[in-house]
Amino acid sequence: MQTSEKSTYGQILKSSAIIGGSSVLNIGFGIIRTKVLAVLLGPAGLGLLGLYSSISDLTRSIALMGMNDSGVRQIAAAISTGNTSRVARMVTVLRRMAVLLGALGALALVIFCKPISRMTFGGEDHAGAVALLSLCVLFATISAGQGALVQGARRVGDLARMSVLGAFYGTVFSIPIIYFMGQRGVAPFLVCVAAMGIVTSWWYARKIKVEPEQIGMKEIALEASELLKLGFVFMASGFMTVGAAYLIRIILLRKIGVEAAGYYQSAWVLGGIYVGFILQAMGADFYPRLTAAANDNIECNRLANEQAEVGLLLAGPGLLATLSFAPLVIQLFYSAKFGPAVEILRWICLGMMSRVVTWPMGFIIVAKGERKLFFWTELLANTAHAGLAYVFISVFGFVGAGMAFLGMCLLHAAVVLLMVRRLSGFRWSSANKRIGFVLGALIAATFLAEYWLPQMGVALLGTVATVLVGFWSVRTLCSLALTERFPPFVQKLLALFRLMPAKADV
Repeated sequence: MQTSEKSTYGQILKSSAIIGGSSVLNIGFGIIRTKVLAVLLGPAGLGLLGLYSSISDLTRSIALMGMNDSGVRQIAAAISTGNTSRVARMVTVLRRMAVLLGALGALALVIFCKPISRMTFGGEDHAGAVALLSLCVLFATISAGQGALVQGARRVGDLARMSVLGAFYGTVFSIPIIYFMGQRGVAPFLVCVAAMGIVTSWWYARKIKVEPEQIGMKEIALEASELLKLGFVFMASGFMTVGAAYLIRIILLRKIGVEAAGYYQSAWVLGGIYVGFILQAMGADFYPRLTAAANDNIECNRLANEQAEVGLLLAGPGLLATLSFAPLVIQLFYSAKFGPAVEILRWICLGMMSRVVTWPMGFIIVAKGERKLFFWTELLANTAHAGLAYVFISVFGFVGAGMAFLGMCLLHAAVVLLMVRRLSGFRWSSANKRIGFVLGALIAATFLAEYWLPQMGVALLGTVATVLVGFWSVRTLCSLALTERFPPFVQKLLALFRLMPAKADV
């Protein structure tokens, strides 16, 4: 293996370690918040949180106009040119647009709070809480714009610190709200978390210094137009994704009840924590790098394959562990009342494995600026998600929501693979085929064991599979990276457990 290739793997692992470390802390703070809500409010309260979150996220996805994703791409592209004037214009426009769009989104939610309450809950009792969520939209939109600036500039360390501090302050100041207000405090709880996010994102975004430049309205309109052209497609995608999640919760609420929505919410959060941590960790640096190489198909495909390889190796052990100990995980993170969520969680884990595979490929479409292709791919996936959920929930009960997610992920993976083959000639590397086959077989066996073996047998099988895959994954990652660049104590630890090759391949 060539040194240049190993250096790329090292860069992936370095950025993954920085963002991953922050994500671990974020997960810890998220666990604390979720555990408090689960104990104090129960499944019904967590279901209410899921519905309020869906309303806020849906409005925010429209208000953002995809600016967070398109902003990363435009900032990264501007910086790669070395043109300081262009960078200054882009930063100025991004900041102004974030405030403007956030204010418009918040105003819209206030105006339509009563119709939204009627549509969601069948009455206007929640209209006041829905109106209060407008602050979540305002704060989250501005935070997203500032985060796009930090990520586009590839300030990975600041991105990590910003995320951790926002989660920390959000946890410290939001928990007392639930303790003293109970279910009435769910909306203020969400506002408090969003408010802490805007404080920390502002602090780190202000560190990015650009030369002050006078920009006329014509130039602002031109830059904003470029930002929003791609951003509109991202907005539509985000709207469809959050919209599908909202519809699924409404289906559960209407067909089964608010507790079913709570079970789904709890399983959804747990199913996405580990994989979300991996994708966020890799995406912080991957997206800007892929954008810079968008016109080189060979380089694009190599970067996507390397990201997928690292993603599979990192995700495999965690997903196996979650599948094996789903009942324990649910009880640990929530309480015994959430036992019915176990089966949903297991189906969601299968879908998340497919998402890890699809994620790097999907960025090829984005990096190349294929707006229409990206839009129709996302429309198909989210329509399928909502449609499958309606059918499966009607037939299988609330477990059908998890089945629908797996079905959507498999369909999305197949469609994206066809698209990127046409765009860049993408093919899976032999290493990814081998890793995918091994992990797929073990995850399928662990999932099916639940129906064939007693719980103790499932736990034993899962433990053996998780340990073996974990050992193999770490050893493989060490063989890909330049381990001599690791801190000495890390090298000694890896060598002690025979996880590091005896001689680095340079």
